[in-house]
Amino acid sequence: MGRGTLTHSARQRSDSRHILAAALPFPGRGRYSAVHPGPPDARTRKRKATVLGYLRHVEACNTHDLTGLTGFFIEDQRVGWLRPGLARRLQAFDRVFVTTPQGLGLHPSLRGPEARTRAVAEVLAQLADDGVVPGPRGEMYRVNRGWSEPTLMLLDRAFVPTFGVRAYGVHLNGIVGSGPAMKMWISRRSPDKSVAPGKLDNLVAGGQPAGLSLRDNLVKECAEEADMPRALVEQAHPVGALTYCVETPAGLRPDTLFVYDISLPASFTPRNTDGEIAEFMLWPIARVLETVRDTDLFKFNVALVIIDFALRHGLIDPDRDPDYMTLRAGLHAPLPL
Repeated sequence: MGRGTLTHSARQRSDSRHILAAALPFPGRGRYSAVHPGPPDARTRKRKATVLGYLRHVEACNTHDLTGLTGFFIEDQRVGWLRPGLARRLQAFDRVFVTTPQGLGLHPSLRGPEARTRAVAEVLAQLADDGVVPGPRGEMYRVNRGWSEPTLMLLDRAFVPTFGVRAYGVHLNGIVGSGPAMKMWISRRSPDKSVAPGKLDNLVAGGQPAGLSLRDNLVKECAEEADMPRALVEQAHPVGALTYCVETPAGLRPDTLFVYDISLPASFTPRNTDGEIAEFMLWPIARVLETVRDTDLFKFNVALVIIDFALRHGLIDPDRDPDYMTLRAGLHAPLPL
């Protein structure tokens, strides 16, 4: 693992149970045990299986281990986490990166977002040529401590998990009808996608690039992915934000998803225009929830968006589901930044 000053000082284990337990105020919070005393009856077992089916998605999206990771700092603020091998490679570029007692930071001579962005991009271009990191994707993300915090630099989207910095995205639930007749538009991702090819997805979803508001990004994504006119997209309304932190092969992902709902007319049929969606399907909401609960067909973070929808619309019942509060807390996990 990492050496000396390059490791997290506490070296604490931070996995899904740690995150969920910290968020909840009652005993047994780290384990999803039934609250009913004695052997559960058949109905309780069925309810329990239902909640655990949803909770496994929440747990999977909050599984990470900070042990041995190196904090990445800008202006004495920790904004990300690096794997030790990459941290050691970056140390060689001592005009850009400096070692500190807390971790790895940017050289103090790099003042302002523009200088930092340019210097880090030059280093990563060299490392990409050497095969150490992936090639850039040409889409820049903001690096900061939180959504409303100042931008400290920009980083190509390809390197966001590499540096373990916060990323943001927009997700749209497209609904037709209401009550028992409610249906939800589901998309299937193209088999050519680099992330989760062929997985089920929301009607529209996309990462949040620098230079766009959330609303403008939603309009752009809706046009590209579903051929939705702006006038229709403007009817979408924000309903909340979800947070999770998951460790992936590419690195740490402390993500925030801004969620929107839209009620669509029965006459609307989405049509993909950018090649990222293979097909659209209009499913009864019961089928959507069963698929989330019982399978792994949905992209990992999309399952969270649909679980959140079910909670907000009373489709998961706190009177019937003993782990309701654990599930809800897990959708708003604290991020390790």
